[in-house]
Amino acid sequence: MDDLAIKVDGVSKTFKLPHEKQTSVKGAVINIFKGGNRSFEKQQALKDISLEIKKGEFFGIVGRNGSGKSTLLKLLAGIYLPDNGNIQVNGKLTPFIELGVGFNPELTGRENVFLNGALLGFNRKEMKAMYIGIVEFAELGKFMDQKLKNYSTGMQVRLAFSIAVRAVSDILLVDEVLAVGDANFQAKCFKYFRDLKRNKRTVVFVSHDMSAVQEFCDRALLIDDGNVQFIGGTNEVASRYMLDSVDASLDQGNAKANPNFEFIMVKMGKSSESYEYHEKISFTIFYHITKNFSYDIGISIQKNGVSLHERNTKGIKLPNSTGKHSITWEAPAEILLQGLHNINVAAFTRRDFQLIAFINDAASFFIKKDDRKVGGLVDMESKWEVKQ
Repeated sequence: MDDLAIKVDGVSKTFKLPHEKQTSVKGAVINIFKGGNRSFEKQQALKDISLEIKKGEFFGIVGRNGSGKSTLLKLLAGIYLPDNGNIQVNGKLTPFIELGVGFNPELTGRENVFLNGALLGFNRKEMKAMYIGIVEFAELGKFMDQKLKNYSTGMQVRLAFSIAVRAVSDILLVDEVLAVGDANFQAKCFKYFRDLKRNKRTVVFVSHDMSAVQEFCDRALLIDDGNVQFIGGTNEVASRYMLDSVDASLDQGNAKANPNFEFIMVKMGKSSESYEYHEKISFTIFYHITKNFSYDIGISIQKNGVSLHERNTKGIKLPNSTGKHSITWEAPAEILLQGLHNINVAAFTRRDFQLIAFINDAASFFIKKDDRKVGGLVDMESKWEVKQ
């Protein structure tokens, strides 16, 4: 247990959702005289969750909206108590959840910095020393003497995050911080996360951004409908998450919106499905439509669960007559390095980009070993320049 930061053992959580909402004292009194019998609907947010997070591990939690991610994070933070099971946290924990709780909208940004800092345990002298850094990180210098009620939601969260990162703790719980702010602020968040990872801080990171999960996290949990679907490597989790999202999108009616489109097969241009790096890769997508409508086709070339190339047919005239059709994709193999690559294909309505068909791992091909002294996932054209 000495190497564990968090242990979750058989945790479940259920909420009661009332069918009637009392909005007045009169309604509440009438309900009492009726016997106070209000009907409830039970929502089981988490079902027998068990996991272990090691000290110094950057651990991701992913899943669709409503899957139970935030509920699990609030249980880890102690905001909720589990109905069943146990949670053990070894170390001081700082939750980056619902940032800005404790802010006073009638106070200025400057006043809220000191107020929020006090809630985190800092004294006024410490906050004075940190104030300039907080403001610069949040990029809100000219707004600090305005009342917080005049801030946008994004501005408030940026300010709260900039204060929270000053907290010193063993474990950090982070919920979708990267969704806030412009590209420059998000770049600062990425740098902060890289620093956390380099310094071996324990982080539990909830996000829909699979590229961020794959970059930062050592392992991840995929959760769906309150159940653990998979715990393991981030590439595998990301692949399963994307596939589950597509399946859910199809189940929710996108496929039924255009039931007249069907992929038949994807055929590689070479029977061997193996390419030298100096050759051209090609494959043909065969499909069938039974009703005239406008659509687009997209492809994704993946290696080890990472998408290396994505392209769709926007701007290309595709046949919209009924019958069987095909379209061929071709590109030089030289940008790709040795190894197995998989192809995903999808079809969308052209007008509103609604998914109507999808095939995961529709085909695959292999790039043979070559004598180039390179590594990584792709080979970009580059050069060295030495100056004396």
